[in-house]
Amino acid sequence: MIELVGLNGKFFLLNADLIFKIEETPDTTITLIDDRNIIVKNRAIEIKKKIIEYRREILTNSQNLNSINKER
Repeated sequence: MIELVGLNGKFFLLNADLIFKIEETPDTTITLIDDRNIIVKNRAIEIKKKIIEYRREILTNSQNLNSINKER
């Protein structure tokens, strides 16, 4: 999950796997895979970095679990 800021200024978490595309026109609009749209204060490049960090964390945790399981 990535943390974003809605237009109302409140933080919320979004499952990054549900994102279809991100556009800045000039507001940042996230289109989800079910065609719903969310408008956020975050810039597209910031969201991209959050997604990369989120996926990196998942891979790291997965590799750590594999290492632990191999030690057993």
